[in-house]
Amino acid sequence: MKIALYGRPFDCRFDSQIRQMLTYLEQSGFEIWVHDAFHQFLSKHFKIQLSGPVFSTIHEIKSPIEMLLSIGGDGTMLESAKLVGNTGIPMLGINTGRLGFLSSVAVEDIEKALNAVKEGEFDLEERSMLHLSTPKNLFGNQNFALNELTVYRRDSASMITIHTYIDGNFLNSYWADGLIISTPTGSTGYSLSCGGPILHPQSESFVITPIAPHNLNVRPFVVADTSTIVIKVEGRKEKFIASLDSATETISAETELTITKSLFGTRLVRLKNEHFFRTLTNKLNWGLDKRN
Repeated sequence: MKIALYGRPFDCRFDSQIRQMLTYLEQSGFEIWVHDAFHQFLSKHFKIQLSGPVFSTIHEIKSPIEMLLSIGGDGTMLESAKLVGNTGIPMLGINTGRLGFLSSVAVEDIEKALNAVKEGEFDLEERSMLHLSTPKNLFGNQNFALNELTVYRRDSASMITIHTYIDGNFLNSYWADGLIISTPTGSTGYSLSCGGPILHPQSESFVITPIAPHNLNVRPFVVADTSTIVIKVEGRKEKFIASLDSATETISAETELTITKSLFGTRLVRLKNEHFFRTLTNKLNWGLDKRN
């Protein structure tokens, strides 16, 4: 099986597990391709020479690679989703970060997880993404997000106003620090910390969540992901920030942002014992009540 490794530099407390992972992959007959920047880190960190091919763009591995292992936290998984793009390559997250909603495999379970992958004991979970259209193609060919689009104020203590339309109909003018448009996957991220609801990954919806709204009667709003959402921003300053997962750009008041469901999604590898509801228990401590 041919797999790709993508990751961020990790804390030294994970050294033994990651070293064991590399050894297991080589001894188990996996053909390993390593992303260039991560290859440099591993070679220097472990002072070893990795024998597998090195790649820098997804086009180099699009055909042969059957799976991508993301080594890091949820932010690394979002970067991996950007890298994979519309290729359909499944991703499995090894968590060397903190919470790990997307990077679901704990480092102590790496060998068990990889053995399950080798034996085909896993499912593929389709996750929808959002697509952003702007007049000047703000984010180039990476104008999609697995988690969310966020617009917020820049260099000012003043609120901004975000005029929001759904399918051509005016919804609201949010007086707030910003606004989040999230996918079901992103509903457990920034949107959740701003009071947004948790959506099941297959719920086929977007969540519109204001950040610190001044209108106290304004609440997060769920719409079908077949909707077209258009937002326009204004404020005392001329420049604002737009973030598409981990990518950030500066926008001006005349920039109109159009959000739709992406024509392609992301495929996550889920082991047989994993389920979204179990993840809520493990990560958010749902159900851990002494009365249960």
